[in-house]
Amino acid sequence: MSLLLALVLSPFLLGIIVKTKAFFAGRKGQPLLQFYYDMVKLLQKGVVYSSSTTIVFRLSPWIALATTGTALCILPLPGYSGWISFPGDFFVLFALLAVLRFSLVSSALDTGSSFEGMGASREVFFSFLAEPALLLSFLVLSFSLEGYSLKELLSDPFSIRAEKTVVLYFISVSLFIVLLAENARIPFDDPNTHLELTMIHEVMVLDHSGPDLAGILYSSALKLWILGSLWVGISIPWRWGNYFLDLFVFLGSMGLLAVIIGIIESILARVRMIRVSHALSLATVLSGLALLWTIG
Repeated sequence: MSLLLALVLSPFLLGIIVKTKAFFAGRKGQPLLQFYYDMVKLLQKGVVYSSSTTIVFRLSPWIALATTGTALCILPLPGYSGWISFPGDFFVLFALLAVLRFSLVSSALDTGSSFEGMGASREVFFSFLAEPALLLSFLVLSFSLEGYSLKELLSDPFSIRAEKTVVLYFISVSLFIVLLAENARIPFDDPNTHLELTMIHEVMVLDHSGPDLAGILYSSALKLWILGSLWVGISIPWRWGNYFLDLFVFLGSMGLLAVIIGIIESILARVRMIRVSHALSLATVLSGLALLWTIG
C-alpha cells in the first residue's frame, strides 16, 4: 500500500509546496492538483526530437522512471520492510538515484547544446558534493544502530544510546540540506527560474517535450518522495506498532515536510552560485562530525 500511495501522492507534495508559497505571498495560487493536470496535458501532446539527438535522449525519461520506481520498491515505510529488503539495500537505493542523475545528464549532453552542457556540468559538480553526505549519513546510522538495511535503520533511530543522540541531529540537518539540493529547491536552485546564468536542473530538460517531459517531471516528484521519506524516517521517530496508524503519521509528516520546504522557499532567496558548494560542504562536514562522534 505504501508503494501505491507513493506513486499516487508524490506529485501532491509539489502542490502543497506551491500552495504554501502562494499563502505567504498573499495569493490564491495554483490548485493542489495542478501537477496532475499538467501531467495529463503533457501525455496528450506529441514529442519533438532534435536531429542531433540519439537513442540516449529518447530513453532517458524512461530510465529515470524505471530507476525511481525500483527505488520505491526498496524504500520502506519507517518501521516496516519495503517490497525488496536485504542487508546493504541503501547502497542500491543510492546507486539507483545516481543512475537517475546519469540518465538526465547524458540526455542533456546528447543534445549537443552548450547551454544544457553547462547545466549538466553544474549538476554533476553539486552531486559530487551532496552524495558523500548522503552515503556517510547512512553509514554512520549503520554503525550506531548496528543495522544493515533500511528497515533496521528507520525502524527506531532514537534507540541509539543517549550519549550519541546528537548524531541523529547532525544527520537530520545534513540530509535536509541534501534533500533541498538534490531536488533543485531554493536556496540551491529555483525550479521556476528561466534565468540562464542560474539554471541547473531545469536547463537539462529544456529539449524534452510531451510524454518524455511528463516522465521526467514525474520521476522528479518520486525522487522528492524518496529523499523526503528518508528524512522523515530519521527526524520524526513516532512509531505506534499499528501499520495504518504509522502510515497516517508518515503521510502527515510528509505533508509537514512539504509545508516546511514551501516556507523556506518563501522566506529565503536563492544563494549565489559560488555559495552552493559551501552549503553542500556543510552537509558533508555535519555527516563527518556525526561519524567522529560515533567512533569517539
